[in-house]
Amino acid sequence: MPIKLAIADDHPIVAKGICNILRDAANIEVSDVYANGTSLLKGIKERQPDVLLLDMHLPDMSGPELAASILKNYPQVHILVLSSSDVIFQVKKMLKLGCMGYLLKDSDETTILQAIETVYKGGQFLSPALNQLLIEDMFRNKKSEKKTTTLTRREKEVLQLIIDEHTNQEIADKLFLSLHTVENHRISLLHKLEVKNTAGLVKIALQTGLV
Repeated sequence: MPIKLAIADDHPIVAKGICNILRDAANIEVSDVYANGTSLLKGIKERQPDVLLLDMHLPDMSGPELAASILKNYPQVHILVLSSSDVIFQVKKMLKLGCMGYLLKDSDETTILQAIETVYKGGQFLSPALNQLLIEDMFRNKKSEKKTTTLTRREKEVLQLIIDEHTNQEIADKLFLSLHTVENHRISLLHKLEVKNTAGLVKIALQTGLV
């Protein structure tokens, strides 16, 4: 039996384009096309597809809202997100909800077919461009975690005063330290946070919530 595929997208040209791509695919049958979340929830209640191509932004309901509802009530439906956005936060959010894949709208015919077949079989699929972005995000998060856990209490105090634009001598006076000790703390911070100057320290501290 062919894979029953439903498409939920409010752009007719997108839905029509995918239907045309799949027209000659003997193992995939487009069972329904929905232009909004309301019709999707109504239709899926009567006919559950094997795979649902779900747009991230429908006119009346959001992708995460629809995915959460469908996966709760029809866990057997494999959702493949369809989006023009490669924002990693959105990708991770949909995958955490239980979606099986994330497909960018500029994907070619081969990628679309591969994505549908992969999630139908229970696998996970990401558009190739997203794999590298997720890897970079993972390493960036690990790097941030490492920075957060390696600073001593004193280093955090010095870092806060650096952010407040105090000079080394002012920091030494406030913390009752020698100027030499403060300079050593500053050098240590530059090394641990892997930056070259004060501007880099401030940027990393604010990005990672160190102070």
